[in-house]
Amino acid sequence: MPNESYPVTTAVRFLREHGVAFIPMLYTYEPKGGTAVSARELGVEEHRIVKTLVMESGPKEQFLVLMHGDREVSTKQLARYCGVKSVQPASEQTAHRVTGYQVGGISPFGTRQPLRVYAEKGIFALPRIVINGGKRGFLVEIDPAELKRTVQAEEVEAAV
Repeated sequence: MPNESYPVTTAVRFLREHGVAFIPMLYTYEPKGGTAVSARELGVEEHRIVKTLVMESGPKEQFLVLMHGDREVSTKQLARYCGVKSVQPASEQTAHRVTGYQVGGISPFGTRQPLRVYAEKGIFALPRIVINGGKRGFLVEIDPAELKRTVQAEEVEAAV
């Protein structure tokens, strides 16, 4: 795929700066379609698609959670892991403010503010993952080891 055929987002710039090899993948975005739509459109197992969720444990304590597309996050397990009372999804406005990305296009790469990144342990057992490239309808396929190297993702077990 030639360079001009996919968007050069902040995430793509981040990946290039950090020497991450990636395969760009475009699909027709459907609002509220989630990973089921991207999996169907791209012909990829939903388990290999990694969603990037902005969570918070307080008004100024946001962080990212990377989760398999076919799993949900146990906020109780995550709160225990983080050593906080509770964890909940951030509002769309907060997610946009801290990441610089629109919901549906949030990437862990090149966020506006530096954020702690927690990733479901099973992600690292996969040979390749597909994760948001910083724009709705745009994913990138990468080696999951790059998450640890580039965003210092911490492994957690919080999948339901």
